[in-house]
Amino acid sequence: RRVHGGTFNRLFHILFTHPTVCVLSPSQPVTLFLYVFPAIVGDSFLSRGVQIKVLSVEQGEGMGARVRRSIGRPELRNFDPFLMLDEFRVGKPAGFPDHPHRGFETVTYMLPTSQGVFFHEDFEGHRGTIAAGDLQWMTAGRGILHAEMPGNDKISHGLQLWINLPAKHKMCDPAYQELPASKVPITTADGVTARVIAGEALGVVSPVYTRTPTSYIHFEMEPNSRLQHPIPEEWNSFAYVLSGSGTFGQGANAKQSDAHHTLALTKGNAQQGIEVVAGDKGISFVLISGQPLGEPIVQHGPFVMNTRAEIQQTFEDYSQGRNGFEKARYWNSEIGNQ
Repeated sequence: RRVHGGTFNRLFHILFTHPTVCVLSPSQPVTLFLYVFPAIVGDSFLSRGVQIKVLSVEQGEGMGARVRRSIGRPELRNFDPFLMLDEFRVGKPAGFPDHPHRGFETVTYMLPTSQGVFFHEDFEGHRGTIAAGDLQWMTAGRGILHAEMPGNDKISHGLQLWINLPAKHKMCDPAYQELPASKVPITTADGVTARVIAGEALGVVSPVYTRTPTSYIHFEMEPNSRLQHPIPEEWNSFAYVLSGSGTFGQGANAKQSDAHHTLALTKGNAQQGIEVVAGDKGISFVLISGQPLGEPIVQHGPFVMNTRAEIQQTFEDYSQGRNGFEKARYWNSEIGNQ
C-alpha cells in the first residue's frame, strides 16, 4: 500500500531511535508489516461521531489550585488508556506541592498563550522549568515524589494528562522527555495548524516516545476551515475544546461544541478518524487518542495499578521507603515549601 510520508518517517524514527523494537538479520528474509493510514480524500472520509459530550466544571485541586477536569469526571472515568485530563490556570501561592505517583505517566503541556511558567522538582534531583508551548512527559513508573509550582507572578495555563501504563511497564524506572516549544513540531495546511505533542498530524511526526501508543495533537483552526484527521479504528479518542467553537463528526452523530467541553468519540464501523468544521470564530482544541490496554485498573489517588493487592503494596512501599521510594521519607522539595 501507499505509505504516507509522515508514517514512513515515523517508522524510521522508531527503528533507529528504539533498536529494541526489532532485530533484522541480513542473512534472513524479512517481512515487515506496517499499520498505515490510507490516503483519504474529501467525501470518501467516514468520520467518527460524538458518543458523550460533557462540560468540564472548575473544581479545587492541589493546594488552592483550580482545574477543569475532563477525563476523570464520573461520566468519563478510566477512558482506557487515559486516566485524567485537567485544564489548569494556576498562580501563586497555589500549586501542587510534594506528592507521589506510581504506575502511569503525566504529560504537562503549557499552552502557547500562557503568561506564567511552572517549576518542577523531584526526589532524584531532577529540576526543570516549563513555559508557554513547552512539554514535559514524565514516566512515574515504579515511583516518583515531586512538586509542581508556579515559577513567576503570572497565571500558568496548561493541560495535564495522565496516561496509564501496561502492567509490564508499571514498575519501570522513572524517566523524562522534555521538549521546549521550539522542538514541538508545528505545521499548517488549509487553515489548520497542528502542534504535534505525540504521534503524527498533517504529515509531521513528534519525537516523543510513547510506552502506551498515544496521539496528542493541539489543533488551531481558522474560521470555517475543515479538518479530516485519521485515527486507528481500535483506539479510544476524545477532544477537549479550549476556545472557539466547531462541529465534530458528520450527519446524525455530529455535535457542535464550544470551550471547556469534552467530546468522547465513537469508534468501529470502519470509521476512519474525525472530521471537524470550525465555527465563524475558529476553534482551538486538543485531540487525544490511544490504544486501549484492556487491563484492570485500580486507582487510589496518585497510585494506579492492576490489583488491590498492588495498591496496598504501593502504600507500604511509600510509607516504608522501598521499591522505588527509598528517598521519599527524607526528602522535601524547595519549591513546594517556599
